Amino acid sequence: MLRASQYSKGRLGALARVSRAAVGALPRSASVRQYSYQARPDTSEKETIVKLLYNIGSKKEVEQYLRHFSSVESQKFAVIKVGGAVISDDLATLASALTFLNRVGLYPIVVHGAGPQLNKRLEAAKIEARYEDGIRITDGPTLAIAREVFASENRKLVEALERLGTRARPITGGVFVADYLNREKYDRVGKIVHVNREVVESSIRAGCLPILTSLAETPDGQILNVNADIAAGELARVLEPLKIVYLNEKNGLYHGTTGKRIETIHLDEEYEDLLKEPWVRYGTKLKLKEIKELLDTLPRSSSVAIISAEHLHKELFTHSGAGTMIMRGHRLFSEQDLAAVDSDRLRALLMDYDPSIASGETTAASYWQKLAALKKEGGQYWIYGDEPYQVAAVVMRKPGQSIACLDKFVASKAAVLGNITDNAWKLITRDHPQMVWSVPRTDDNLSWHYERADGSWGVGDNIVFWYGVEDWKQISDMVAGKFSVKETSTSTSASAPAGVRAYSTMARRNAVRSAIPSSRRSYSTASPGSPLRVGLIGARGFTGRELIKLIDGHPRFELSHVSSRELAGKPVPNYTKAQLNHVNLSASEVGELAKAGRQAVDVWILALPNNVAAPFVTAIDGAVASLPMKQQPVVVDLSADYRFDTSGEWVYGLPELHRRELTTRNTGRIANPGCYATGSQLGIAPLLPYLDPARLPSVFGVSGYSGAGTKPSPKNDPAFLQDNLIPYAPVNHIHEREIGHSLTRIAQASYPFNARNPLKVQFSPHVAPFFQGIALTLHVPLRLSMSAANVHELFKDFYRGERLVHVTESAPLVRDNAGQHYAAVGGFAVPPHSEGGASASLADRRAVLNVTLDNLLKGAATQAIQNMNIALGIDEYTGIPTPDAPTMSLE
Repeated sequence: MLRASQYSKGRLGALARVSRAAVGALPRSASVRQYSYQARPDTSEKETIVKLLYNIGSKKEVEQYLRHFSSVESQKFAVIKVGGAVISDDLATLASALTFLNRVGLYPIVVHGAGPQLNKRLEAAKIEARYEDGIRITDGPTLAIAREVFASENRKLVEALERLGTRARPITGGVFVADYLNREKYDRVGKIVHVNREVVESSIRAGCLPILTSLAETPDGQILNVNADIAAGELARVLEPLKIVYLNEKNGLYHGTTGKRIETIHLDEEYEDLLKEPWVRYGTKLKLKEIKELLDTLPRSSSVAIISAEHLHKELFTHSGAGTMIMRGHRLFSEQDLAAVDSDRLRALLMDYDPSIASGETTAASYWQKLAALKKEGGQYWIYGDEPYQVAAVVMRKPGQSIACLDKFVASKAAVLGNITDNAWKLITRDHPQMVWSVPRTDDNLSWHYERADGSWGVGDNIVFWYGVEDWKQISDMVAGKFSVKETSTSTSASAPAGVRAYSTMARRNAVRSAIPSSRRSYSTASPGSPLRVGLIGARGFTGRELIKLIDGHPRFELSHVSSRELAGKPVPNYTKAQLNHVNLSASEVGELAKAGRQAVDVWILALPNNVAAPFVTAIDGAVASLPMKQQPVVVDLSADYRFDTSGEWVYGLPELHRRELTTRNTGRIANPGCYATGSQLGIAPLLPYLDPARLPSVFGVSGYSGAGTKPSPKNDPAFLQDNLIPYAPVNHIHEREIGHSLTRIAQASYPFNARNPLKVQFSPHVAPFFQGIALTLHVPLRLSMSAANVHELFKDFYRGERLVHVTESAPLVRDNAGQHYAAVGGFAVPPHSEGGASASLADRRAVLNVTLDNLLKGAATQAIQNMNIALGIDEYTGIPTPDAPTMSLE
């Protein structure tokens, strides 16, 4: 999600917030711009806003979609239908979203309605709103008011855009020509027979966004009322845009049985079955039929998006999207005989996108021979693809094998943009619940494969992936070549350089991994737009202050209560969304507030010292016991009180290692990890399968004095700390126990340390003269020898896709990490004789590495925000500034 400076009450969505921040901060030239065909934004301004877009998706995704949208004439980018409720309830967000698009050189064409506003005016005029077949009967008095309302709402939107510096042209007539739909039945309601596109195109040539009402005119000048959805559809039929967007406050279509948002609908593949669903009826069925009829008349490159204004940018510029995307797509096929497919078209696709065939290393004819030989030997193969051959896959199974091998997976850019690859993947995995495949390290889309695999192993120049395979013997056989995986190759685009790795990531995939940030569209449980109220208990400490800053910058969170015994009555600093004073809430008072569930407070954060949280937790639990789980507030405890919970009521909140628990165990109670414990676990977790069971890892830790809290002591006295380093709690530090306890929980039974043989660590903490930040040096004994390069690659693969863990080759430094929201892991080293394999001495079989993090941020406040985001079903990184790449990497 995008983030920027905040606005009143924080009620604008994340995307709208950044839009307004960007358009407010970037200067507009005072001189009159010169236009050739159309106005273009200032280059430096466009570059700045494009960089902001990188926060909602990868740089590659954003630039890919920008090129895609910019490849057509401006009027063919998007037709956006805006409901009247969006203008009345979310005008600022809408204007910001449209301005943002315009500042990157795009010209969306807006057609808006005004239904709720018209009903309100008719009621005030004591005119009954009448409908027939869902169509508003429009008599003379109704039409007169409708004209006034449409003009007023059109003017509101145009003025809102121009206040943001975006040129917009109000177009309340002259575009749609209509005949009477049925004059006797509906009176002055029109059926559009012609669209005057020149009116729209002249607006764009002048550098203005066209803002249209849906009113039409007969050839002799009679105004007729037309439904805005129908008007937008007719305009789209003429302009043939890439996108037709219907903005609504619900942020998409929702499945009537599961209640979940539907991410994509491929009509050619799913339409008939969708109409058979019992919940698809009345308005939903009519909407789907209208969209299908519209898309059937447009090029297959066109698609419909149903989305809220707040999430418009994510829908347009990322593969994952944010609302519901509907496209014609193509029917997928699966054949088990090459003769049943169009071999010429398959050959053309392979020649364009398969590295081995495109480079001339082999030929399509040779590959056909390979398939024929496999079948002759008693093996099987399956060829998957879509009708236009934008995507193709070949799955093989040799005689006597139980696990299928994905031999090729190639896709054009159009297939990737249209999410056809994901549809093909669903079909393949439905037919083959266990599968293995190999991808060259130089493949540009390795992340796509990592996201869909359960595990991976580096073998020479390739990475072997598997899906649905859990038996280590089978995996070992595959890697050893029993399934000839080295012969396979898959690709979804061109290639890019990559490193070398020799150790499995299975440890992470099965033990600790759930879904990493993915380019796949998936269900979301978040209710878009509405603010989520946060009650903070314990605001005086350093962590409390950081939490206030993060909540102030969060697009969905707002503070409702900030409690501190010492600061009661004083204004809350660093919070701009509202004027708040500190209060002093007792446990019983918190319990009283909690009785209203999420109607009062969505999340309670307990930022209290150890052994203080229990009365507050007891009060909240008692107050909400009779409420349904979804109405109960989330509780995040930052103390150590519940980190060792064995009751199952609390989830340990280290997302990079416990994300699966956080997303599946809906307890609403999260124990936030300790700062030292977070960094130490991030440094040990990738090595869990390789630990020496006879020796213990040791951690030497140094923290800034903010870690000692605000209560005066020698450990937070700058004068005493000057030119000094203070050791403390040399044994049995609570984080020492937490590190071992929590890592044991994620360890598999086959690991050297597991539930039957719990892991323990040796931890030595120290306090240094700097204010914030933690440096850890870890010595990790191993049961086998590894090179430093091996360890580095292992960590890179383990934390691939994790935006708050950066793996660097060099040792990270506290001064570079202080004030940052991520942990950095690097400085990998091994003793000089440790690469001697089995002959290496016991002392030499170890890895040394460094971890840094900010104890107040990733070690506390940032991690709490991460956990709150997950618990409330919104994007995990919302409200957390995350740089595009590790700032300290020397690679």
